[in-house]
Amino acid sequence: MPEVKPPTDMESAETQNQAKALVPEPLSPEQIEDLKTQAAKADENWQRALRTAADLDNFKKRASREKEEAIKFANESLIKRLVPVLDNFDAAMAAANQAQGGSVQSLQTGVNMILQQLKNALAESGLEEVDATGKTFDPNLHEAISQQDSTEVPEGQVLQQLRKGYKLRERLIRPASVMVAKKPAA
Repeated sequence: MPEVKPPTDMESAETQNQAKALVPEPLSPEQIEDLKTQAAKADENWQRALRTAADLDNFKKRASREKEEAIKFANESLIKRLVPVLDNFDAAMAAANQAQGGSVQSLQTGVNMILQQLKNALAESGLEEVDATGKTFDPNLHEAISQQDSTEVPEGQVLQQLRKGYKLRERLIRPASVMVAKKPAA
């Protein structure tokens, strides 16, 4: 059997210091009050953090609902402007059905007024016509349907607009369909 040596004075003092370090010292009443205050602040901050997280979650949900609603009703103002145009078309169709022989001119005038009303409603919503007639061909605004020999206008100029183009504010919605001039073959 191995021999067990008794601890030296140095080892004994070290063991006692370690044992003292493991046993906490009693807290003074001021320290206890300070700990209670810190615990109350920590609890208050925790509750505030929970409320803030809940508020953020509610905000995200509300913003999502509002975004969906905004998308759903994005065209509402345009539709409100177009409804009177529909009413006028209905009235024009009723007048055409009851028209006597000489009222073709009045029907044509009424339809022209409705067309102008429709154009104004769309213009108020930001729609612009792309007029290409007599202008230089621009591939950003025009779509070349064909080319035609011409000595009257320079090469690359629009001879005829076949279909109007439209922009919504700065964005091109539909390019103008055009016929472009080219030099005649020699």
